[in-house]
Amino acid sequence: MTLTDRDKRAVLLLGAVVAAVVVWLSFPAGGTAKVVRPADSTALAEKRLNRLRQLAATLPAREGILKQVSSDLDKREKGLLQAATAAQAQAQLVQIVRKLGKAQSPPLEIRGVEIGQVHPFGDAYGEVTVAVTFDARIEQLVDLLADLTAQPEIVASNELRVSPGNPKDKMLSVRLTVSGVVPKRLVPEKKGLDAF
Repeated sequence: MTLTDRDKRAVLLLGAVVAAVVVWLSFPAGGTAKVVRPADSTALAEKRLNRLRQLAATLPAREGILKQVSSDLDKREKGLLQAATAAQAQAQLVQIVRKLGKAQSPPLEIRGVEIGQVHPFGDAYGEVTVAVTFDARIEQLVDLLADLTAQPEIVASNELRVSPGNPKDKMLSVRLTVSGVVPKRLVPEKKGLDAF
């Protein structure tokens, strides 16, 4: 079989096209070959393994610290005023003050009660306040304040106003504001422009 000039040109052209396709496929479209990062060395892997072992070794100590801190937090939060609503917490605070007043000798009579606002106390708690008015001698007032600080609940005097009462009996007119710490869920969320 003999090839004609036309067939010879077609075979040469086909060879040139095949060579061009092979060259075109061997180079990426961007014109440069990407450099692939070699796999991490064994020394680097061993360092990483040692670091993970060190972290794993400290885990029991960290868990022990977490248990201790959680236990301390539970002990401290037992002093929170536990109530379903802020109004119930304020009523509980009034009961504490009335109980302390009755424990004085002679007993103190609470004449008036003012309920204050509930507001945040730090990031995780709220604060309820009540103001009570009564007449007392100075030693009764001091004893009441000392008894207030000895309560298992987290309560404290917030504001104290003393004015002269009956000078013959050495009585004082007292307005005492008492605060108690409550869970954050009892604090109403601010809405509108006050939230900023």
